Amino acid sequence: MNQDLIVRGFRIDWDRIPDDSYLRDIPSIKELNELRFETPVSYFAGENGSGKSTLLEAVAIAYGFNPEGGTLNYSFSTFDSHSELCRAMKLIRSYRKAAWGYFLRAESFYNVATKEAEYSRDSSSKAPPEDLHFKSHGESFLAAASRHFRPGGFYILDEPEAALSAQGQITLLSEINESVKHGSQFIIATHSPILLGFPGATIYSLDEKMRVIDYEDTDSYRLTSLFLNHREMILSKLFDED
Repeated sequence: MNQDLIVRGFRIDWDRIPDDSYLRDIPSIKELNELRFETPVSYFAGENGSGKSTLLEAVAIAYGFNPEGGTLNYSFSTFDSHSELCRAMKLIRSYRKAAWGYFLRAESFYNVATKEAEYSRDSSSKAPPEDLHFKSHGESFLAAASRHFRPGGFYILDEPEAALSAQGQITLLSEINESVKHGSQFIIATHSPILLGFPGATIYSLDEKMRVIDYEDTDSYRLTSLFLNHREMILSKLFDED
């Protein structure tokens, strides 16, 4: 295990989760008592409904982030939808303290961008506020990453590919790499075969029981590769064309 990680893992106390909680019906989570992170970049991968965003959100809230995203200083709520998993989760922290942190999630980024503009206008900083709403969704996502990814930081990203083109995802990989070189740690939930390709990352599959898998064994890689190499055959079968 990498002793230099900021967050080394977490434990879940199931006695703090009600017997009728939907969390007990998620195969990848219901038998999970402890998870240890091994590398500076960790991925949660899996199908829709596999629990990756639920688990990622719980890590973020347990760390102290606002459920909708932003820095540790952000405190607002437009819709309270997070699960009780965060209250049952205890993070395993190292001696290292993060110099900065950010929780970036696609589904609530509009709300975070609004609050970021408000906080900037209300702050004592002499720099003009950057209103992310004047950029496209992808541009604002990358602008937030460029602004908030700093050396020695702790970052949680929830399906960032939702806002990004293929080129934007490659740019994000570059931003992540530069930040990791300077001691940062990332935990990312994603479907993207581009983002999952970060060298040396640990990929936790949440399909069925949680397990570590190789990049080439992810559904994202296998299905994308299959489609790109056999597009005409797959579409012919899909559309029942002769």
